[in-house]
Amino acid sequence: MPNRLAHETSPYLLQHADNPVDWWPWSPEAFEEARERGVPVLLSVGYSSCHWCHVLAHESFEDEVTAAFMNEHFVNVKVDREERPDVDAVYMEAVQAATGQGGWPMSVFMTPDGEPFYFGTYFPPEPRHGMPSFRQVLEGVQGAWANRREEVAEVAEKITRDLAARELDHGTGGLPGEEELNQALLGIVREYDPASGWLGSGDTKFPPGMVIEFLLRHHVRTGSEGALEMAEGMCEAMARSSLYDQLGGGFHRYVLRPRPGAALVPHFEKMLYDNALLCRVYAHLWRVTGSDLARRVALETADFMVRELRTNEGGYASALDADSDDGAGHHVEGAFYVWTPAQLAEVLGERDGEAAARHFGVTEEGTFEEGASVLQLPPDGGPLDASLYERLLAARELRERPGRDDKLVAAWNGLAIAALAEVGALFDRPDLVERATEAADVLVRVHMDDHARLARTSKDGQVGANSGVLEDYADVAEGFLALAGVTGEGVWLEFAGFLLDIVLDQFVGEEGVLYDTAHDAEKLIRRPQDPTDNATPSGWTAAASALLSYAAHTGSSAHREAAEGALGVVRALGPRAPRFIGWGLAAASAALDGPREVAVVGAPTDPRTGALHRTALLASAPGAVVAVGMPGGAEFPLLADRPLVDGAPAAYVCRRFTCEAPVTSADALAEALG
Repeated sequence: MPNRLAHETSPYLLQHADNPVDWWPWSPEAFEEARERGVPVLLSVGYSSCHWCHVLAHESFEDEVTAAFMNEHFVNVKVDREERPDVDAVYMEAVQAATGQGGWPMSVFMTPDGEPFYFGTYFPPEPRHGMPSFRQVLEGVQGAWANRREEVAEVAEKITRDLAARELDHGTGGLPGEEELNQALLGIVREYDPASGWLGSGDTKFPPGMVIEFLLRHHVRTGSEGALEMAEGMCEAMARSSLYDQLGGGFHRYVLRPRPGAALVPHFEKMLYDNALLCRVYAHLWRVTGSDLARRVALETADFMVRELRTNEGGYASALDADSDDGAGHHVEGAFYVWTPAQLAEVLGERDGEAAARHFGVTEEGTFEEGASVLQLPPDGGPLDASLYERLLAARELRERPGRDDKLVAAWNGLAIAALAEVGALFDRPDLVERATEAADVLVRVHMDDHARLARTSKDGQVGANSGVLEDYADVAEGFLALAGVTGEGVWLEFAGFLLDIVLDQFVGEEGVLYDTAHDAEKLIRRPQDPTDNATPSGWTAAASALLSYAAHTGSSAHREAAEGALGVVRALGPRAPRFIGWGLAAASAALDGPREVAVVGAPTDPRTGALHRTALLASAPGAVVAVGMPGGAEFPLLADRPLVDGAPAAYVCRRFTCEAPVTSADALAEALG
């Protein structure tokens, strides 16, 4: 019989609905059950496209004997980290503090009051590599709970007390200056390998899209050629490597080197947030350099998102799994994406198959597993006709596709809206702007209530039960602001304002610090608060960016002051850990540049208005905001008191609502924004 998860909307939770484990969703009722039974809570956290989450589930949660032990001795709670990032963040902080590392699946044993006392990530079904088996862990925890309860309570109390006492250095003095940003740049230089184009010295490489955005803005603002060279090097390294899907477009989660000297191979899951961030940054690289590679990758990634992640409602699904059927009845990682020379020859014929193997670095030995290779573009691979790409892609479409996590996460859809809107505008693809607008409509209709409060997730048009966190409000506002600038529809500026007013009211604490959850959110053992950028912009830095843009649009001193206060954390962290505050550094660059405000006034049907608008969007000024419409357009404060010039459309370039003389030609506007 299905367990309680059968009534949830999360695809990850539904994957466990038929487990013999008597799972509970995160709820007060689960902890009350633990109190009544006098047993600890086992919290298991993962997500739908997590490979090792699936492995643990198959090995342990589907095992009748293991499940019976869990049901007898624990109240078992399953959480989708993408639905409840607050729960995940609080307990992951405890795991990392206790063990020095973290990851998913995450297993946390806690008291019925939610106080953690033992942690782990993946545990195998049998002891190996120095790790105990999952069953040994369960038996050890149950024995400690039964026989050493006072000791367990002391440990739980100490861990909870230590977490509560942790202090966050949120910086002082507000906006970072040139010195802090130059120190951050120097830190990136130290970690950058110009020979490979990758950032960091480890064997696992994550895409540094937010750092690249900072480098591009720093180059435009200061003229630093070194910053641009690093941005170009990182983008080329990613685009030529197996991180990028060379046939279908889009990026995998990360790449790693399985052994010294081996080729980099990806962890094959594809996340919406990675692709939205990278799609946008490649478009911005093209805007600065005119790179054909950047243009191709930006467009292919946008097309991938629309083709493979767009849902029936018009929003964007969270992820594609890493695993799929390999054609021989085995569900394995990467099966959809890898090739052998024989498979290439079968599709293309012997001669073209050999050319494709050279072009993509496919070898008889293989670069992945069992003689298969992940496609990449080695420097000596030679050219390949575009028609062969199309034939290979068509053949791949016949394979069993990876599973898709169809839930919509508000924050990640906000990132996708910004990317699709800008790529559509920059490359004259109105269909992409339309797709961005449709996704924005979904967020307003489904995720936003009558008081502009956001829900974190939805699925199949049905809103989820979990409240939005700071990153949801900030990233959705970011998407709406980008859409307003591209379309000239002021309603998106208005919606962004609603969301950012809630940020000021519900997420800002004393001295301007930001919290990841609202003041009226469910109380956990610690209120989550993390300013560092990881796979996505932190809620903290995303809010700073959106508040800054909104202030530039409206002249609001409250939003500007909140943005500058939030950017104090960049003053503290930028020089020490620039890789983990890239979005904050990018926002600080925009603040130091103004950011520029561009008001384009003129009839929307006048081609001269269109030329000025496009020129404004093509400008690389860091964080510049654009408003377009008839003079005095009420929806955009930037258009107030901005008349036509001798009856002709005009553009005004301003900083803090102080404007230069208007210009009427695209060339003059480009020069003013240069």
